[in-house]
Amino acid sequence: MEKPAQPVLRDIVLVGGGHSHVGVLRSFAMNPQPGVRLTLICRDTHTPYSGMLPGYIAGHYSYDDVHIDLSRLAEAAGARFYRDEAVGLNRRERKVKCRNRPDVPYDLLSINIGSTPRVDQSRGAADHAVPVKPIHRFHSRWQALLGRLQRHQGPMRIAVVGAGAGGVELTLAMQHRLQRELHRTAEKTEEPEFHLFNSAPSILPTHNQGVRRRFERILAKRGVQVHTGTRIDRVEGHRLVTVDGKPFEADEVLWVTEAGGAAWLRDTGLTLDQAGFIRVRDTLQTVTDPEIFAAGDIATMVNHPREKAGVFAVRQGKPLADNLRRAVQGKPLRDYQPQKRWLALISTGDQYAIASRGAMAFAGRWVWRWKDWIDRRFMDRFNKLPAMAEESQEDPTSGIALSNEEAQQAISAVAMRCGGCGAKVGSTALSRALQSLQPIERKDILVGLHAPDDAAVLRVPPGMAVVHTVDFFRAFIDDPYIFGQVAANHSLGDLFAMGAEAQSATAIATVPYGLESKVEDVIYQMMSGAVEVLNEAGCALVGGHTGEGRELALGFAANGYIDPRQVLSKGGMKAGDALILTKPIGTGTLFAAHARLQAKGRWIDSALASMVLSNRLAARCLHEHHATACTDLTGFGLLGHLVEMTRPSGVDAELDLAALPVLPGAEETVAQGILSSLQPANVRLRRAVRNQEEVASHPRYPLLFDPQTAGGLLASIPADRVESCVRALKAVGYPETAVIGRVKAQSEALAPVVVNT
Repeated sequence: MEKPAQPVLRDIVLVGGGHSHVGVLRSFAMNPQPGVRLTLICRDTHTPYSGMLPGYIAGHYSYDDVHIDLSRLAEAAGARFYRDEAVGLNRRERKVKCRNRPDVPYDLLSINIGSTPRVDQSRGAADHAVPVKPIHRFHSRWQALLGRLQRHQGPMRIAVVGAGAGGVELTLAMQHRLQRELHRTAEKTEEPEFHLFNSAPSILPTHNQGVRRRFERILAKRGVQVHTGTRIDRVEGHRLVTVDGKPFEADEVLWVTEAGGAAWLRDTGLTLDQAGFIRVRDTLQTVTDPEIFAAGDIATMVNHPREKAGVFAVRQGKPLADNLRRAVQGKPLRDYQPQKRWLALISTGDQYAIASRGAMAFAGRWVWRWKDWIDRRFMDRFNKLPAMAEESQEDPTSGIALSNEEAQQAISAVAMRCGGCGAKVGSTALSRALQSLQPIERKDILVGLHAPDDAAVLRVPPGMAVVHTVDFFRAFIDDPYIFGQVAANHSLGDLFAMGAEAQSATAIATVPYGLESKVEDVIYQMMSGAVEVLNEAGCALVGGHTGEGRELALGFAANGYIDPRQVLSKGGMKAGDALILTKPIGTGTLFAAHARLQAKGRWIDSALASMVLSNRLAARCLHEHHATACTDLTGFGLLGHLVEMTRPSGVDAELDLAALPVLPGAEETVAQGILSSLQPANVRLRRAVRNQEEVASHPRYPLLFDPQTAGGLLASIPADRVESCVRALKAVGYPETAVIGRVKAQSEALAPVVVNT
């Protein structure tokens, strides 16, 4: 018998994808801690490395050069990645409140969310200025600024408020990039004006005089106008007003002043300093709550105050990871003492840099090359991940601090599991997980989820026919909430494709065995996502069954009803019809690549966004445009489902590879030979392609066999209704809708499909 997997005994939740937390993730990737599960909650999939951002702004680096892929790193660490934003804490129940998903429970919590320029210190700055942090907002504004520069009449005036290292470096980087962009456009010659404001009497006030003098000379040479000793009182649209009432017009206002902590921290009860940063001990535990840690810019070490600099966040990664391990093991934590002096390499935008350390200063192009080498070596640690250690299968109670009750549960969790009804999840955990769910109520559901009966009772309207379908699959991502959404969407697809109205669904789930509290949360997270999708579809959850297993899995038996005279089947295609596909393909290869750490996080984001998009409105639109046949794309892939339609319809079909909507990254992963495990079975249908020898070498050809999860609808539409149908589909939320081929009269050839390149 296969040895049971290590159960989850402790949850460490990481809020934020800052420099300290990427160090923690890498540490756990290299050396997993048995019984410990990491969960990363972060709004962004790609987190920027602050040391390289000026080089990116200046145009020396690409987006991927300067960003760490958190999705990939979390997968390598065996961590769950929840792409969301923390907005509060419930410390009594030990839960993180999120903006768009259920609360996330923790045993230990670490916060590394960085800081934000304090736009609240000047009236109107929050409404009219662009804070450099959080960087995702600045990035989109910067891209827009590059576009506007080409259309701007006269010289553009850009004001940067804050002349510390960040403000000076940003100003010079932007100037270098904008000048280069202008020089590439022959018809525009007027260069933008840059104005740098600082309330202190000098720029770079925390650096030595030699560093300041060098930058003063460079700024003067570049024509940047520096306004020191100038405090901004307010921002009025495109106007800055100083405390002494002097106005200053600007086309763009960037804010790089003194930073502060996130506003939601004020309601957590954690002790904060005057700027809103979390006060922490030498162990990086908060002074308020030993179960909560903080690091990076968001933390203030009470015994070792330092300025906010990326070097400290990077170096706190290792001691933070070590102390998180020691905390779950019940061992004494170790103090961390940051260095008193540190090296800062500040770039000037043009591949030249100035070094600052204490009273020392030196500069040159060689310093920029040195900085570039340091930065690239740092990024390689997260982008070129070595082989990871295997997780230990030792005694589940060894090395983890547990109560007696938890220890007994842990031993039970890895014991030989019973079969039959003994494999069901305990009723207490199940009922607690489900009691907070609020499935919709329908008048035609006579006995449903919250009734004590063992089966649901439904009423079917007179004259209607019942449509019944079932789907079930194991999890392909570590986020149970998103998995629940996708699983419910996938299961409802068959109903919508036939034109039915969803009525009810019964869930069937498998949950990995473990501590009762951990099992309960997984069920709750997963079913919360599923019920959201079911409710939106007007489908009532009426019951289900949950059992134990090695892997998380979920499916639904779904019911709907339909007028039997309006059933939209696979077999109604007619020669002359156009073939429409409502969503892009490629989920199979992308998630195969994700499991191998070969997919970019933004590719997975795009795939998930497509998978959680319901087919309900698309089905309605196709019905209104008199679709003759329809099916949803799932495991058999595009070609397999198309063949299922041609055979009963008695027609042939023609596909255009160039017209296929494809998910970002899918062509790249297929080109690398990364394919779904179901692909070989689907490829057997290649005999259905009449001209396979001609098209088999085309880079998109393998995507015809790619199995889809929660894929789009494939439908045939009368030719005279195609254009209006495509417009309507795009208008209701299916922007990738495309005409991918046409239906032909059946020929004498055995292979029914012709593929054009």
